[in-house]
Amino acid sequence: MVGGLYGVDLGHVFCGESMFSKVSNASKVAFVKLIEYLREKNYLLLDCQLHNDHLEKLGAFEISRETFMLILKSDRSILDQKI
Repeated sequence: MVGGLYGVDLGHVFCGESMFSKVSNASKVAFVKLIEYLREKNYLLLDCQLHNDHLEKLGAFEISRETFMLILKSDRSILDQKI
């Protein structure tokens, strides 16, 4: 294994905890693959915990605590609104 990430899987939300790599950028490849997997499985959210320019380039954006809590409670109707 040259890199990866781990977190908590809630079945509809994945909360990323940490990334690691032995080879430069390997964790970034793992992150992109995780995004593909979560989209395929219709996850509502990938919680990155920290907003930064790199994650923003991959499509990340901040949401309010209220929205986050609604998603955790599986209120899928929130996705029909612009968040």
